[in-house]
Amino acid sequence: MIDLSATLLRASLAVAAMLAAPPLVLAQQYPTKPVRIVVPFAPGGGSDFIARFMAQRLTGALGHQVIVENKPGAGGVLGIETGIKSPPDGYTLTLIASSYTVNPSIYKLGFDPNSDITPIIQMSQGPLLVVVNPALPVKTTRDLIALAKSKPGEVNFASSGQGSVIHLATEMFANMAGVKMNHIPYKGTGPALTDTIAGQTNVFFSSTANAMPHVKSGRLRAVAVTTAKRIPALPEVPSIAESGVPGYDVTLWHGLIGPKGLPRAITDRINGEVTKALTLKETAEQLQNDGVAPAGGTPEQFAAQIRKEIASWRKVAADAGVKAE
Repeated sequence: MIDLSATLLRASLAVAAMLAAPPLVLAQQYPTKPVRIVVPFAPGGGSDFIARFMAQRLTGALGHQVIVENKPGAGGVLGIETGIKSPPDGYTLTLIASSYTVNPSIYKLGFDPNSDITPIIQMSQGPLLVVVNPALPVKTTRDLIALAKSKPGEVNFASSGQGSVIHLATEMFANMAGVKMNHIPYKGTGPALTDTIAGQTNVFFSSTANAMPHVKSGRLRAVAVTTAKRIPALPEVPSIAESGVPGYDVTLWHGLIGPKGLPRAITDRINGEVTKALTLKETAEQLQNDGVAPAGGTPEQFAAQIRKEIASWRKVAADAGVKAE
C-alpha cells in the first residue's frame, strides 16, 4: 500500500530543496518538465505567431517541450490572470503585448499590472501601419490632417475594438494633430481591415503584418508608420513624427512575464535563452517579414517600459474619454 503522506512529504522537500538551491544550481536544474506559454489571444494572430516562434526555439534550448496555450477573452485579461496566478516556478510563462499597458486604463483588473508580475524580456518591437482606402484623397499624414480639419468628425477611423491599443493610438494621433475623427470599433483587426478595404471606413492604424499584403496588392494605401523612425520592411513609408506630428511615437511589442516571485535565477535563464534566439539572423529575417524587429534587454528595462506606458496610456484614455463598452 502506498503511503500518500510520505509521498507528499518527499515531494514537498524536493521542491523546497530546489528553491533553496544556489542560483547557479537552480538555473542549471530548470526545467525538469514541459513549460507552457499562456497566450491571452486567439490562435492565428501576431501574438500567437511570436509565441509559437519562440516556443520552438526555447524547446531546443531548454531541453523540454515548451507548449503554447491560447486563452483569449476580455482584451487579454483572462489569459494574463491565468498565467500570473500560477505558481512562480518557471513552468507557466505569459506572453503579453502592448495592450497589457492599455488595459489598466480601460478595465478593472484583479491584479496590479506592475507589482503582481515578474517581467522577463521584451521580445519584439514594431509600428502600427496607417492605411487608408485608395479612394480617399490622402497620400501623406499632412493630407490626412488637412482632410480631417476640413471635415471635422466626418473622417471615420476603424479600430480593433473599443479601448484597444489601436483605438488609443489613433486618439493620441488626433489629439496631437488637433483633429476630430469618428471612431468605428470592430471586433478584431480582420473585420476592421475588410471594411477599410471596402470603403466603409476611411483610415485604420493596423498591425503591420496584417496590412502589408493589402498594401502590396493595392487594396490599401500606406500613409505612415507610428514609430519614431521608419522600418526596414517599408523604407519608403515615413513616420508620423516626420510628417507633421513631431513627438508622436507608438510602438507595438511582445514580451514574456512570469508570476510575482519568480526566482531570479530562472528569470535570468529564460532571458538569456530568449536573447540568444533573438540574435539569430533567421529570427530577424522572420520577424522582419511581419514588419517587426527583435527587441531584447534586461528584466529591469522591460519593467520600466511597462510602468512608463501604463502611465502614458492612462493620460491618453482620460483625455479622449475612452472607457470600456
